[in-house]
Amino acid sequence: MSPVVLALLILVHSSSPERALAASGACGSDRVAVVESSDGCYLLVDRERVDDLDSVRRILGFYVGSGCFAGDGEWERVGSRCLGRNFGVGDGDFQRAGRKLLLQPTSTTSIPDDLSKRGQAEEENSQMPDKIYLAIPGMFLLCCAVICPCFRTKKKNLNKQNVSTEMTLMDAVATFEGSSSPDRAPATPLRVPPSPSRFAMSPQLNRIGSMHLSVNQIMKATHNFSTSLKLGEGGFGTVYKAICPDGQVVAIKRAKKELFSSLRDEFSNEIDLLAKIDHGNLVKLLGYTDKGNERIIITEYVPNGTLREHLDGQHGKILDFNQRLEISIDVAHALTYLHLYAEKPIIHRDVKSSNILLTESFRAKVSDFGFARIGPTGADQTHILTSVKGTAGYLDPEYLKTYKLTPKSDVFSFGILLIEILTARRPVEMKRSIEERVTVRWAFKNYNDGNVMALLDPMLKEAVDGEIVMKMLGLAFQCAAPTRADRPAMKEVGEQLWEIRKDYGRSLRGN
Repeated sequence: MSPVVLALLILVHSSSPERALAASGACGSDRVAVVESSDGCYLLVDRERVDDLDSVRRILGFYVGSGCFAGDGEWERVGSRCLGRNFGVGDGDFQRAGRKLLLQPTSTTSIPDDLSKRGQAEEENSQMPDKIYLAIPGMFLLCCAVICPCFRTKKKNLNKQNVSTEMTLMDAVATFEGSSSPDRAPATPLRVPPSPSRFAMSPQLNRIGSMHLSVNQIMKATHNFSTSLKLGEGGFGTVYKAICPDGQVVAIKRAKKELFSSLRDEFSNEIDLLAKIDHGNLVKLLGYTDKGNERIIITEYVPNGTLREHLDGQHGKILDFNQRLEISIDVAHALTYLHLYAEKPIIHRDVKSSNILLTESFRAKVSDFGFARIGPTGADQTHILTSVKGTAGYLDPEYLKTYKLTPKSDVFSFGILLIEILTARRPVEMKRSIEERVTVRWAFKNYNDGNVMALLDPMLKEAVDGEIVMKMLGLAFQCAAPTRADRPAMKEVGEQLWEIRKDYGRSLRGN
């Protein structure tokens, strides 16, 4: 045990001898900890203290059902010791909560609601004891005294931290203080953050080819492709979370063996195109393996699931309007870079909500380049002829009819995505009535009838200026115009979204 951690442990236990941190971790944007005391165990969720045993069981079950802490030995021991049961992925009581559960008006609809309803009567109980607060300044002084002299001598030995490991004791203390990640997007901002550099490059991660993993190392890193580490599945294959030998967390995309011959082009295509791009809103390629009967792509790991999952409420919280606007801008940044600023113009061809990954601070990264193609490169070349590939509902109708692919095909898909972000409806919903089955038609009719606010996701409870919604929907319909000549370029789309963000900021300050 390092001297810093040992010192912190001594300080915490000496300051509060009757309390001990049993387990701690992060689930999405929530920081969660279980504390054992002489009176039993209680839960802390972002400074909110929960003592009732049934509530603790239900809240932890909610997080486990969302895919957090499952299979973690420390949390299983805490469940057994404090709550009289273990938490497992297969527990039927803890299935992932979706929109239907979140829409229910009962007290069990969502964990944040349950915590907020405790009211001011429990405010004192939700705070940490004074002893721990008194200990915090001593902790920081001790950390400075122990750590600072080590920077010069040990700087070269610092390794990248594993973003998926449990919080250290220092992180847990920060949780008790109510501190948050500095880059976490506020749920309901009072001021709109400044625009990032329009087409800023992503941080310099490992370049392609710098990560060399054998098939055996990949199998070990994914626990032999365990279903507990499965992140998702697409046409190319299955994606897994993996922890490399050096502790770096990555995503492993494994091709389906039964589709090897038909997917050879997609595999090579994704490798070639990902190697040419470097942008903060695009998933970064770290390496690949093409040996024997395995074809594997290694990319950066984006920890907060897909945009579609969040629109479905599968992570326990619904995206607020500001987060939806920022995600839209991020995707516009990514597509503008692909169309104009990459080494050669790239057309993604499969822009959709399940291919938009979100970071812990709700920044968006576009993924899955299996269908992407190099766009027109000559001055007199307006399109490329290619077979139709993509996802139903997002496909450019002109490309579908003529087989002529242009960057405006991505613009059409983005327009459909923008409507999806605002309404939370998929492009095609077969279970709805004929009038509402195709979302863009339903939205356009309501837009023309002046029923703009009725189009917003019903889970979005905050008040939003109707003019802002009108502008975003108007832009979406421009992008989704039936003919490409009527659609704006992605750069223009991004510029319009930046102006909408300014208007949104002014509307917040005016309220």
